[in-house]
Amino acid sequence: MHVPDGFINAPVSAAAGVVAAGAVAVSLRGARRELDERTAPLAGLVAAFIFAVQMLNFPVAAGTSGHLLGGALAAILVGPYTGVLCISVVLLMQGILFADGGLTALGVNVLDMGITTTVVAYALFRGLVGVLPRTRRSMTVASFVAALVSVPAAAVVFTLIYWIGGTTDIAIGKVFTAMVGVHLLIGIGEALITALTVGAVIAVRPDLVHGARGLTAPLKLRVGGELVDAPARETAPVAARSTRKVWATGLVTALVLAGFVSFYASASPDGLEKVAADQGIDEKTDPHASKDSPLADYGVRDVSDARISGGLAGVIGVGATVVVGSGVFWAVRRRRTPGALDARTEETV
Repeated sequence: MHVPDGFINAPVSAAAGVVAAGAVAVSLRGARRELDERTAPLAGLVAAFIFAVQMLNFPVAAGTSGHLLGGALAAILVGPYTGVLCISVVLLMQGILFADGGLTALGVNVLDMGITTTVVAYALFRGLVGVLPRTRRSMTVASFVAALVSVPAAAVVFTLIYWIGGTTDIAIGKVFTAMVGVHLLIGIGEALITALTVGAVIAVRPDLVHGARGLTAPLKLRVGGELVDAPARETAPVAARSTRKVWATGLVTALVLAGFVSFYASASPDGLEKVAADQGIDEKTDPHASKDSPLADYGVRDVSDARISGGLAGVIGVGATVVVGSGVFWAVRRRRTPGALDARTEETV
């Protein structure tokens, strides 16, 4: 759903940029309450993982594909404020290095793909968690629903922005119907990816999932053919548990997805591109300011083999995103006094 330059006029793009900048500034302050020395590098990893998965377009209808937006996933894993920053870092890397998403439309994209998806998903997730049992299964279900709704919500926000500042004269009703319709389908893919990822992390390290704080699930033992609760274990400070294995596993996964699996992604246009072509929204698309980037269109210039070119571009993108993201989150992290321990304790799983 990356909006290119030219879809939205300059005044509305500028206004969206001001709103997005304000939201990012608020998120920088809010992220200090969500991040610390232990979780800041993981937030950079989440940004890199989202970058990698966004390269994996999946088919949703004849001639149309979709890809992860990532706002729901980021908000649930690392918190809503940090989630906005994660998506903003991803969009910045994509726009500057890969000519994906217009630079003059960066504010529109942050507002639509970053802020809207994160706020809608996290609000819905917290609402569902408040009424569902505090179990891993409930967290996974809440993640699925939150991610599903966040995608058509972003489609609605784009339609609203286009209604105010679109550069072509297209009936807004047609744009709304087409955008929401195709992005409901894309939302199913978003929901599956988000639920599987959140469920997998909760299963092994619930203490690293922002949305699962306070989750407890007693360990079951089979005694005489029946499942019974295991004796409670003495808890240890969460700060004592290393995150290196999680970080390394996540980084390798992101590199494999971007460097190898992305070659097999759908080549069909994504939801916005398809709607824009069908409805004539793309009549005034402007050339991207980074169209001459050596990594434009997710390929390495002068590398003729498509598989190698795309794979190298993906690996470079993951590396750049994790470095920039980790640097940003390390700078804004919550600082603690020497010797202070995290008040949270390891969850019994």
